[in-house]
Amino acid sequence: MTIISISLNDKLLTEIDQLQKALGFSGRSEVIRAGARMLLADNKDKEKLDGLLNSVLLLIHSQKVEDTVTAIKHEFEDIISTQIHNHLREDKCIEVFILEGDAARIKDLVRLFQTTRKMDYVKLIVA
Repeated sequence: MTIISISLNDKLLTEIDQLQKALGFSGRSEVIRAGARMLLADNKDKEKLDGLLNSVLLLIHSQKVEDTVTAIKHEFEDIISTQIHNHLREDKCIEVFILEGDAARIKDLVRLFQTTRKMDYVKLIVA
C-alpha cells in the first residue's frame, strides 16, 4: 500500500471526522478510500454512456460563480432542454438541468462543471 498526503481545509476535515463517526469507519483514511472508490465507480458508469440520452444534471454552487455556470451552459444549449435555478441558504444556488442529446456532449458538460473546481456538488442522473 502506498501512503500519500493530502491538504484539507478545516471544514472538510471536520465533515470527514463526523462522517467517520456516523458511519463507523475505522479512521479518516477509510473515509477517503470509500470516497475515492465511489468517485471511480461513478466515473466508470459515466464513461459507458453512449448514444442519445435523457438525463438530469444537478449543481450546487456559490452565488459568486454564477457567471461560470452561465458561460458553460451557453456552450451546451443544444442539449439543455430546461434549466431551473433556485437560491438556497448561505449564498448557495441549485441548478437543475434537463438534458437531451448525445452522450458525448452530456459527458463533456458534466466534465466541465466538475473540473472548474467552483462547484460544491455535481451529479448526473441518467433516465
